[in-house]
Amino acid sequence: MSDKFEFIDAQHAPDNTDSPTSLPVTRMCRLLGISRSGFYEWRTRPTSATLVRRSGLSRLITSFFEASDGTYGYRRIHADLAAQGVRCGPELVRQVMRELGLRACQPRPWRFSLTADDGQVHDIPDLVRRDFTAEAPGRKAVGDITYIPTDEGWLYLATVIDCHTRAVTGWAMDDNYKTPLIDTAIRHAAGKGLLADNAIFHSDRGSNYTSATFAATLTSLRIRQSVGRTGICYDNALAESFFATLKNELVHRTRYPTREHARQDIARYIELRYNSRRRHSALGYRTPREVHHAYHARQSAAPVAV
Repeated sequence: MSDKFEFIDAQHAPDNTDSPTSLPVTRMCRLLGISRSGFYEWRTRPTSATLVRRSGLSRLITSFFEASDGTYGYRRIHADLAAQGVRCGPELVRQVMRELGLRACQPRPWRFSLTADDGQVHDIPDLVRRDFTAEAPGRKAVGDITYIPTDEGWLYLATVIDCHTRAVTGWAMDDNYKTPLIDTAIRHAAGKGLLADNAIFHSDRGSNYTSATFAATLTSLRIRQSVGRTGICYDNALAESFFATLKNELVHRTRYPTREHARQDIARYIELRYNSRRRHSALGYRTPREVHHAYHARQSAAPVAV
C-alpha cells in the first residue's frame, strides 16, 4: 500500500489544479483502489517516508534554485533533479517551490531598437525566414546589439548566437555601437572556429549590419549575410530572446558602477552560466554545452562511409 502512496505523492497535482501533466489525488486514489483519506493520513504521519523524502527534495530544490541565482522556475529545477536521477513529477516540484516561497525573477519591459535602418535600399536576402534551427553547430547564427546601463554611461554588447546550440559563440562590448563592435563580435566567433565555411549570419536591417564595411568582413570570413525586415522584431527573435534573458536574469538585478564591472559580469554570465549551465526549453531543458557535446559524440559514433 505504501508504494501506491509514494507513487501518488511523487506524481500528483493538487485537487484544485488543472494540470496537463499530472492527475488530481482524488482520481489517482480511485484508479489505484485506495482511499483519499488514507493517502492524506499516510502523508501527514511524522515518521512517514514521504516527509523524509519531501525534506530532502526541498533541500535539493533550494540548492538548485540558489545555484541559478533565483532565475529557475519549476520546469528547469525539475530538469536539474532529473539529471541527478531524482524521480518526481514537475507538479510536485512546483508545489514544493510554492511552499518554500521560491519564485523565479520576472521579466521586465523590453527595450527600444539600437540598430536603426539607414533609409537606404540594401539588396540583402532573408535566408532564415524565422527558422532559427540548424542541423549542426556553426552553420547558422544570429546577432544583435543591446545596451547595459552603468554609472559611467551605456555599455553596448554585440552578440553572435549559434542556432543549433543556442550558445553565445561571439561577443564584443564597447562604449559605442558603431560597426567595429559587430565586426569584433563576428570575428570572435570565427576565430574560435565556431562558424563553418559558408555559414549564415542573420541580423536585423540596422545601418551597422547593412554597411559595406561589415559586408566586407563577412565576405572575408566566407560567411553568407542575411537580414530580416525593417522594424519586425520576430525576424530576429532568437537574438532578441537572449537579450531578454540577460536583462531579466542579470542586468535588471545589478547596479554597475563602471563599464568594466559590467563587462566582467556579463562575460562571466555568458561563459560560466548561459553557455555552460543554463537549461533552455528550446533544447529540451539541456544546456548549450550539452547539445554541442552531444552533436559531436553522435558524429564520432557514426560509421565512416567506405
